[in-house]
Order: sequence, then structure tokens, then C-alpha cells
Amino acid sequence: MNQNPFGTAKVRVATYILLTSLALRSTAQAELREIDTEKSVITVRVYRAGVLSALGHDHEITAPIARGGVDLAAHRVELSVKAGSLKVLDPKASEKDRSEIQSTMLGHEVLDAERHPEITFQSTGAESNGPGSWNVHGNLTVRGEARPVTVEVREAGGHYVGSSRFKQTEFGITPVKVAGGAIRVKDEIAIEFNIQLTR
Repeated sequence: MNQNPFGTAKVRVATYILLTSLALRSTAQAELREIDTEKSVITVRVYRAGVLSALGHDHEITAPIARGGVDLAAHRVELSVKAGSLKVLDPKASEKDRSEIQSTMLGHEVLDAERHPEITFQSTGAESNGPGSWNVHGNLTVRGEARPVTVEVREAGGHYVGSSRFKQTEFGITPVKVAGGAIRVKDEIAIEFNIQLTR
């Protein structure tokens, strides 16, 4: 039985084109869109506690995103923040108090930013929480400790906004306290974010 070599070549070419097309389509669907780091913001909120808490401050901290991306089709997210770039805002505190809080936050007792310069989040899965809303599960790494967290996310006018809560002690951080604990910060902290993607 004679085989037609041209027919075989055509099949190979058609198979190659099909596989290449599928590969390109898969790559496009899995493409990460970069986070616009200039227009995106993460805010960390740490709340006061203790019998003399009225003498302390709730802390508002901005955490600029260094880099990151989002796969909209897969609801996959990854981002990185430089620990040393976190800045204490605390509008009700004096400049001296803000400076002291900043130093404590970046020091070895809290973030230990010199030894652990990067804070990262990488998602591991997501589930719908209604139209335009998701619960995104992933690993947050702080001070070199990776722990699972859940982030609530919703789409709002092209922005992705949401929040998460977790405990400092889960990452080996002892909540700061003064005056024998009469003034201290709560273990649980809140993260809020508003993320925009590059166009």
C-alpha cells in the first residue's frame, strides 16, 4: 500500500498549527495584567486596646505595592510590598510619636524589615461570593512566615477593592504594649485595598 507523503505532511502541518493555536490561546487566557502601582493603595489598620487605650493611638499605615499582577479569568493574584516602604500616617499623632511608631514598626520587634525586606501575597484559589464579588484564598508572607489568609474582593468601576483580617501573632509578631500592657495594640489587624490594573 502506497502512502502519499504530501498528505502526511499536510496532516503534520495542520496538527502543528492547531497545537500552536491552542498554546497561544492558553497563554492569553492565563496572562497576568500588571497592577498599576501608582494608582493602587493598601492601607493597614492597627487598633489600640488596654485600660489606658484612650492615651494611645489607632494606627493607619500605607503600604505601597512594589509590583504585582492579576489574572482576571482565573481570579489569580500575586503582589509584593517592600517592608521598608510602609509609612505610618496617624493623623492624630504628633510628628515625634509618628517617628517613634515608624521606627518600632520597621524594627526587629515587628516587621524586622532589614532581615525580611519583602511582604508578599500569592493566591491559591477563589470562589464566587455573588456578582462581581469573590473570596480569594492565598498565602501571605510576613517576616518570612507564610500563612493562609482569605481576602474579600469586589469589582467596582474597574477597581478591585476589599479587605482582610489576620492576627500578628500568626506571623511571630508580639503586639506592641507599653505601661505594662495598659496601652497596647490589638492582635488582629485589618488590611484594606483599592487596586487598579494597567491598561
